Amino acid sequence: MNPMSICTSSSSSSSSTGSSSSSTKAWIVHGVVVGAAVAVALGAHAYLALTRSAKFRSRVVGIIPARFASSRFQGKPLVQILGKPMIQRTWERAKMATTLDQVVVATDDEKIAECCRGFGADVIMTSESCQNGTERCNEALEKLEKKYDVVVNIQGDEPLIEPEVIDGIVKALQAAPDAVFSTAVTSLKPEDAFDPNRVKCVVDTRGYAVYFSRGLIPYNKSGKVNPHFPYLLHLGIQSYDTKFLKIYPKLPPTPLQLEEDLEQLKVLENGYKMKVIKVNHEAHGVDTPEDVEKIERFMRESNWS
Repeated sequence: MNPMSICTSSSSSSSSTGSSSSSTKAWIVHGVVVGAAVAVALGAHAYLALTRSAKFRSRVVGIIPARFASSRFQGKPLVQILGKPMIQRTWERAKMATTLDQVVVATDDEKIAECCRGFGADVIMTSESCQNGTERCNEALEKLEKKYDVVVNIQGDEPLIEPEVIDGIVKALQAAPDAVFSTAVTSLKPEDAFDPNRVKCVVDTRGYAVYFSRGLIPYNKSGKVNPHFPYLLHLGIQSYDTKFLKIYPKLPPTPLQLEEDLEQLKVLENGYKMKVIKVNHEAHGVDTPEDVEKIERFMRESNWS
């Protein structure tokens, strides 16, 4: 990883350590035999025709939505992570993914835009009225000159995201034509079980999302963490079929979405399918200013540059 100040940028690319990268290369699609599942949904003939087509969801763009105003952490995209803005660290990680044809930053703030242009990122200016990252991705997509089949929403507050995780959710969506959305989960640490900033997820036996919550799910009768249960932590990264992304902003808010303040629930409540992969990833999201010190300590201990 490469350090830099808020708006004086160095254009050097980041490099991850061998240990960090190798730990996530073993990503697996969680609990699913993709061929059998999709064949049931579409019919074997249609499924085989789709999977034979090299053009199916082949054009992929990565978009990093970034806004300056935040109730929990004002100016978060520009916060320094070992001397470099967090948004640059995220962009550099995304550029390493092999499935992305282009990576852009979508923002409504000129300070963020200027900083990103300084380290070489493509920037799309979006309106302040976007309610969440998904809507910001949709607006940015409409302003791009090229047409894409898949959009990857790369959360800017996960600056150590592994390129293999990005590639994993793209390939999962390409392999599941009955899904319009894909995302990733990893193992939940017991100490994060009741942290509302750590979103939990449950999936069915075919690897499709059942529910997301800020509370602990599943929740047992004892009200305590079961040390033997494989709880799942949702990673913020997600990808969408672009046809669905154009529909998403027009869908009215849903009760569960509003109550949990989780945009993924609007997808599920409207009956759309979401593919989930489980990855081995050390999640280091930055939700509050206190998280910056934690992530910098981890990077030093892991010899990240």
